[in-house]
Amino acid sequence: MVPAGLDPAEERRLVDSLVAKLTAREQRQALSDDDLLARAARLSARYLGGGARPTSVRWVTNQNTRWGSCTSSTGEIRLSHRVRDLPEWVADYVLLHELVHLVVPGGHPPEFWQLLGGYPRAERARGFLEGVAHQR
Repeated sequence: MVPAGLDPAEERRLVDSLVAKLTAREQRQALSDDDLLARAARLSARYLGGGARPTSVRWVTNQNTRWGSCTSSTGEIRLSHRVRDLPEWVADYVLLHELVHLVVPGGHPPEFWQLLGGYPRAERARGFLEGVAHQR
């Protein structure tokens, strides 16, 4: 449904934009664990100089209060299934956050935030996640 009186060109632009967003969401939801591991490798290479090398990255359905988790001793990363519905740039931030834990284990010291701050949309993604959490 579109507003009455919307000119055809604007209607087409809105429909194309919505279709692109839905297609991107479906592609994210279809990402397998192997796809996530490859995505993690690309993010590590781009923002961490390849320093984070997870042994596995997988979707989980038992994390309803966290966006993700990492066991730095084993290299395992788990992302909440809720991340699938987030914009790609926010999902990348969540994955990168967990990757940084492989480089800086044991909490969130200044070095952790400095590394994560190399992601250009880090502050926007954090704000987005806070908004989603507040909405819930």
